[in-house]
Amino acid sequence: METSELLKKVRKIEIKTKGLSRHLFAGEYHSAFKGRGMSFSEVRDYQYGDDVRNIDWNVTARTGDPHVKIFEEERELTVMLLIDISPSSFFGTVNQLKSEMITEICAVLAFSAINNNDKVGVAFFSDHVERFIPPKKGKQHILRIIRELINFEPSGKGTDIGATLEYFNNLVKKRSICFIISDFLSMGYEQPLRVAARRHDVIGVNLIDPREEELPNVGLLRAQDAESGALQWIDTSSRQVREAYANWHQEHLGYFSSTFRKSGAAAMNIRTNESYVDALHQFFQQRR
Repeated sequence: METSELLKKVRKIEIKTKGLSRHLFAGEYHSAFKGRGMSFSEVRDYQYGDDVRNIDWNVTARTGDPHVKIFEEERELTVMLLIDISPSSFFGTVNQLKSEMITEICAVLAFSAINNNDKVGVAFFSDHVERFIPPKKGKQHILRIIRELINFEPSGKGTDIGATLEYFNNLVKKRSICFIISDFLSMGYEQPLRVAARRHDVIGVNLIDPREEELPNVGLLRAQDAESGALQWIDTSSRQVREAYANWHQEHLGYFSSTFRKSGAAAMNIRTNESYVDALHQFFQQRR
């Protein structure tokens, strides 16, 4: 993409999403996430009424007197965006491509974070982690993320959420708010998700195109798998074919919902023919 065209796209997304994050989501983001994390502050003598679960047994054994650990709310949080840039994200049949909506959602979340003085980091993934951008603050950092989202060309052809979560678990040790933004058309990520959810505040954002839920009856259709590149003819006039297609999507949707629920992580579905603003607004409201 030409530099001038890229800058125009970045500027357009900045104007739209920065306004949303400042006027619509600023207070809701703060209410949803601020104060959820606790960081170690100091050790002091045990006092009557202190929670015995906070006793520091090492210091107590060393001094001979009971001591407790004191924690305080984290004033600065880290937001991690794990962003699916696999070929299936470049699909869309209604208002916009999934990749375009992903870019806007990430921009809204990132601007909301820096408005609250939080750091934002990113991992772009396909069937492997394509690029990692360490957490930082500032507008220029967010604009770099947006530029990468618009212009990055993945080398991988598939999607591996499990491998991405393992990478994240090994790299990010400090508690963070982790948004996984994908179409979740892969499975097999139960274990790394459970590990991530024990340590971090994990939210899955599932992007769905209406044509992925229901195959239209348009006769014989030649289709190409976005990730494998395989071509095949599909008889969409067959009710059996349409039902099998719908069942396949429901299986993945059910796996996504149940896996996140069992792990203790949050999950939300956003359809490309609906407003992601309304979906995010409802999500933030539920967490207040």
